[in-house]
Parts: sequence; structure tokens; C-alpha cells
Amino acid sequence: MAAAGTGAARRLARGCWSALWDYETPKVVVVRSRRLGVVYRAVQLLILLYFAWYVFLVQKSYQDSETGPESSVITKVKGVTASEHRVWDVEEYVTPPEGGSVFSIITRMEVTASQTQGACPESARVQNATCDSDEDCVAGQLDVLGSGLRTGRCVPYYRGASRTCEVSGWCPVEDGAAVSQFLGKMAPNFTILIKNSIHYPKFRFSKGNIQTREDGYLKRCSFHAVSDLYCPIFRLGFIVEQAGENFTELAHTGGVIGVIINWDCDLDLPASKCNPRYSFRRLDPKHVPASSGYNFRFARYYRTHSGSTARTLIKAYGIRIDVIVHGQAGKFSLIPTIINLATALTSIGVGSFLCDWILLTFMNKNKVYSRKKFDKVCAPRPSPGSWPVTLALVLGQGPPPPVDQGQRQAPASPPPGPCPTSALSEQMEDAPELGVGPGLPALAPPHLDSQLSDPRGLAQL
Repeated sequence: MAAAGTGAARRLARGCWSALWDYETPKVVVVRSRRLGVVYRAVQLLILLYFAWYVFLVQKSYQDSETGPESSVITKVKGVTASEHRVWDVEEYVTPPEGGSVFSIITRMEVTASQTQGACPESARVQNATCDSDEDCVAGQLDVLGSGLRTGRCVPYYRGASRTCEVSGWCPVEDGAAVSQFLGKMAPNFTILIKNSIHYPKFRFSKGNIQTREDGYLKRCSFHAVSDLYCPIFRLGFIVEQAGENFTELAHTGGVIGVIINWDCDLDLPASKCNPRYSFRRLDPKHVPASSGYNFRFARYYRTHSGSTARTLIKAYGIRIDVIVHGQAGKFSLIPTIINLATALTSIGVGSFLCDWILLTFMNKNKVYSRKKFDKVCAPRPSPGSWPVTLALVLGQGPPPPVDQGQRQAPASPPPGPCPTSALSEQMEDAPELGVGPGLPALAPPHLDSQLSDPRGLAQL
């Protein structure tokens, strides 16, 4: 018995090894239906158009791409302007002066001059700053949003009949002595040079936005999207106008304008076709009063004649410029091309899946198509303890093992065959659709053909 089991295991191993090198091909059933054929070809056409037009032409999926170029931005502002009291030059209204990708141009100031350390009334805009007597002011109290340390006295305010608590700090406070100065009279004519260079390390490609000329071209040119693309000198008024804003209103309240430089480059083309594209838009929320506008404070310190320290406090409203550089470069590569071609060819199979579903679900010949497409085979039920022998018989690997004379021979298991179904009655019902008629032979059951061409029974699995 052990020898029989060993022989069966060997035959099973040989059968598995032989099946490893078998080639399987799907069964093809041709359905002659004009409506189904139109659906099938339409789905294929739509898939091919999607991949050919959108994936390959629009998205350029045949290219290897790189996003986010390495970028350097240098800016320089020029121009002078005047307010009601003085003339301002670029060193005074541009901050920070280094010329980076983010800078501010001051267009309005609220100046509190000659502040010194002392005691003065608190600003009336500070919460709980108003008072009627000294009992309303707690000495030593420090309000985080206030101007200094309270002394405990209730004193008259800078103007009017109101009274506020006295504080020790920089006096007078901003609310009491600030003077507004508007610098926006000549600000629209300020010029801004934006020097930008980018580098795509994957493709070793570099380019800048300034034309290389030695005839003083930059000293007399101004930016134009068609004629002077490589002259990145912009008027401040032009930038605000392109962002869709009113300059006078923006100069009073302040705001943030983004200058977006886009470098989208197809490196399969010459380098001259890789050009910057400029766009401008406002970045701060214009229609949200709590967070619209732009302002900041800074102070300038100096020594008085008496030797004490004084300062000039400035609350500045201005136009902040953010230069934002982004882009994408692409170049032909074999790997993404093969991947997308394989995806396109695989997606064409969606048409077959859709048509199979329609045919098996909705069309009146779905039973005929089902019998032609699917073969149902029932495997014999194995006897206990003899699964290697049964599996070897199913695979058709030699005769069954011999049985001892003294033992009772078990009845042989029947070979696998078709499952019992009502196929005959279905064939009788669908006989006109199958082409059975007078003078024509009836079609043989599908399992008979497989048994004739495959005597070992492998096609039944």
C-alpha cells in the first residue's frame, strides 16, 4: 500500500511538472449582432481617443517629468515720491532692503514722533482703559494689548473730555499723537526689477528671465508679454492693475499681490521654446474685513540733545509683493511610454467586459451564448484516504494502482464529466436560434468534442 501511494505521488509530481509548461489560450466565441458590435466598437473608440488625445497629447504621458524647479529671485525697486511733509526715496519705503522674493512698498504711514520713556494716558481703544476716578485704575496692572504698566492714576485723555488710566511706557501712545502721511502719489510709477533663474536638476536644464544683451537694453525697456518678454521690469501700477485692483484703495488699506512666474517647459523642443509666463493676483482675502489689508509697525531710534533715547514709531500700510515661482519640465522617456501604452491596450478589454454583461443579461439569446462560452465540469467525489490516486486519475497520469487479491476491490470512480443539467431541454427550446432546422444536422454537445480531441480528459477541468 505504501508503494502504491509513493507511485501515485510520483505520478502527481510528474503531472504538475508537465502542466507547468502547458500553454492556455482563451476560447473565442463570435457573436454576429449589429447592435452589440456597434456598442463594442464605440467603447473601443472612446478608450482609444481618451488615451491618444488626452493622455498622450494633452498630459504628455510619454515624458518623464519634474516639478518644482530650483529657483532664485532677486528684486530691486526704484523711484521717489512725496507726502504732505517730505520726500521719500527707495531706502525709506521699501522693506526689507535686501531685495528678496517677498518685500513691501510702503504707501501710507501713521507716524508717532518723539516718543520717550515716561507716563501718559492709555489709548482709549484699549479695553477697560477709560475711567472716572483713580479707583478704576489698578496700580501695577499690565494689559498685554495695552501700551504700558498702569500707575493707578486716572488722567485726562489727549483730546476731548474723556479720561483714561495713566500708563508708564513709550509716550505719547500711538493713538494720541499719530500723524498720517500718504506716499502713494507717485507710487504707481515705481519700477520693480524681478530677476529669476531656474534649474531642473533631473534634466540638467537652466534658464533665466533676462535677455543677455550688452547694449543697455534693461535701462530703457519695460515688460511686455509679446515684444519684451525678457525685460522683467514692471511698473507697480501695472502689477496692481493686472491683479484687478484699484491702486488708490489698495494704497490706503494695504494688500498682498502675488507675482506668479510659471516655467512649463517641453524639453523635447529647443530651449528657446521654454519661456516664463507671468500672472498677477491678490493673495489676501479682500472681502473679509477682519483679515484684509496689510500693515506692520517699526521704530527708528535716536538720541536727543539731553542724551536720552527717543524713537519715531511708524505704522506702515503698504503693498506686499510675493514672487512665486513654479513649473514643470518634461522630456521623452521610454519607461512611461511603455507603461501608458500597456495601460491603453489593457483598457480596451473594458469593451469586451461590457458587451459580455449586456449579452448575458439583456439579450434574448443569453442562454445560447452562455452554453457556448462556459463549460461546466463536475469532478468525482474522492474516497477517504485516496486523494493522491484520485488526483492522478483526474490529471490522466497512468492507470490506477493495483489492488491485492486478498482485499476487496473498491468500485472505480467515474471519470469527470459534465454536470447534470437541463441542457437538452434548453437546446430544444433554443433550437431555431442555433440553426437547427430541416435538412441541417443538430449540434453535438460541447463536451463530446472535447473528449474526442483530448482523450486524457484535461479539457474537462
